[in-house]
Amino acid sequence: MSTMTLNPTRELRFGRDLPVAARPGSGSSSVRLTRRGRVVVVAAILLTVLVLGVFFGSRSVATDEAGSPAPTEVVMVGQGDTLWGIASEIAADGDVPSVMSEIKRLNALDSGMLTLGQKLRIPLAD
Repeated sequence: MSTMTLNPTRELRFGRDLPVAARPGSGSSSVRLTRRGRVVVVAAILLTVLVLGVFFGSRSVATDEAGSPAPTEVVMVGQGDTLWGIASEIAADGDVPSVMSEIKRLNALDSGMLTLGQKLRIPLAD
C-alpha cells in the first residue's frame, strides 16, 4: 500500500495562490475578456445597431391612394429674368415669396439663381 501525506500549512504569497473568486479585490465572476473578446463584443453590438437601424429606418411613407400632380407649365428663363420676376407675374394674390418657394420645390432648386435658357416648371395661375 502507498502512503500520501498532506502538508496542512501552506504559505500564501500576495494572493496569487488563491482561487480567482477568493482573491481580494476580484468580483465573483471568473470570466475575463481578452482584447479579441472585446473586439467581438463591440462588433456584435455595432452589427445589432446597424440591423435595427435598417429595420426601423426603412419604413415607407407611401399611401395606398394616388396623389394628383399639381398643374404646371414649363417656361424658359430669358435674358434678365429673375425668380422674383417670374413669381410676381403668376402670383394672383400678391404672395410672391410663397410662389417662389413653390417654384423652388417643383424644380428642386437650392437657391434663387437662374441661368439663361433654363427650363422651369411653374404652377398655373388660378
